[in-house]
Amino acid sequence: MFQKILIANRGEIAVRIIQACREMGISTVAVYSEADREALHTILADEAVCIGPASPGESYLNRERILSAAIAVGADALHPGFGFLSENSKFAEMCERCRIRFIGPKSSVIARMGNKAEARNTMITAGIPVVPGTKEPVFTEKEGLMAAEKIGYPVMIKAAAGGGGRGMRVAESKEEFTAQFLTAQREAEKGFSDKTMYLERFVKNPRHVEFQILADSYGNVIHLGERDCSVQRRHQKMVEEAPSPALTESLREAMGRTAVEAAKAAGYENAGTVEFLLDEEGHFYFMEMNTRIQVEHPVTEAVTGLDLVKEQIRIAAGERLRFGQEEIRLTGHALECRINAEDPEKNFKPCPGIISDIHLPGGNGVRVDTAVYNGYQIPPYYDSMIAKIIVHGEDREEAIRKMERALDELVLEGVETTQEYQLKIIGHPVFQEGKQDTSFIEKYFEDNSLC
Repeated sequence: MFQKILIANRGEIAVRIIQACREMGISTVAVYSEADREALHTILADEAVCIGPASPGESYLNRERILSAAIAVGADALHPGFGFLSENSKFAEMCERCRIRFIGPKSSVIARMGNKAEARNTMITAGIPVVPGTKEPVFTEKEGLMAAEKIGYPVMIKAAAGGGGRGMRVAESKEEFTAQFLTAQREAEKGFSDKTMYLERFVKNPRHVEFQILADSYGNVIHLGERDCSVQRRHQKMVEEAPSPALTESLREAMGRTAVEAAKAAGYENAGTVEFLLDEEGHFYFMEMNTRIQVEHPVTEAVTGLDLVKEQIRIAAGERLRFGQEEIRLTGHALECRINAEDPEKNFKPCPGIISDIHLPGGNGVRVDTAVYNGYQIPPYYDSMIAKIIVHGEDREEAIRKMERALDELVLEGVETTQEYQLKIIGHPVFQEGKQDTSFIEKYFEDNSLC
């Protein structure tokens, strides 16, 4: 087992990893920017190394500085968390060359599956159903227009190296294609330093259903059930739940089996997520594979009783999976609401500032993942998510009631947040009936009339 792990991330996921490592008896090293000197992950880790100014490009996205820190402190492994460099194959390759274990898949797998266009082709070759789209990378709007004519409108324009909803736009017609393509490409270049795009047919009003995968280095691959992430605002997930209210047992079995086949086709190792679009007729299509731990992993932990971060570490250390598919049981129902420092009344404008008062909900079946505390100053340079509220109930109805209670109890003063917005989502009749799809926010909340 590893003796010392450097965490190449910040915020609640860095805190989450530190907690798991402590319980495993592993020393931790935090890296932090100058804006994060007083951040919780900086305080909690056994060691902390400053890696540069506040700008992500000079700190959390600076591969050389992070690796230099890992070498300097003698870390034998590195956990990338999510976001930042977690799906950067060049960074994973640099770790391999420096003989620092990257807690995730091999760099070659990240390159193959992290590039969404190449991942599609891998799945097509393996016979996995995919949404019709381009097989080759698209670099210019002229190439995109030609491809869109063959696919048919509306089309989804996506960053090949993308994730988290960035670099994604829908073009409803030829007339609006160029503007949407260039906007998505600019976002891709800014967010991922990669202008490569791909196109696929836009599936209207689908469910977004993803399966959690665990795979060891001995060829053992299992899934841990699904998460429904259909409640999204402009491709950014807001509420997640496990299991999905849309799946029958037979559909769950079919999708789970396909997710495992997809992971095997990719030669996958460690924790990952196979994401599907589920249409109104019950047909499902491979969308992408996230080669990292996900923001919403706690709902899977709640219904399976497993600690996914610990499993990641065990797999990276060379251990076999400790259980087979037949031993995985989903118990109860879990929900997660993301709380962002944003103002819904002002088009979700980020609201950095100082937390002047805080009270986190608790009680049976309530969990809060956060890195904020009373007096903490939220910096303006990073993602605006400041907490995740996770609840677990005997069934979906109890989980919803528990989430409503937890959101009511939450106190975060000093900045605007999405707390009340989330309460409206959870209380909406369509959500309570489990009928939400990816158009839910657009249909019922986009004008903020219910806020």
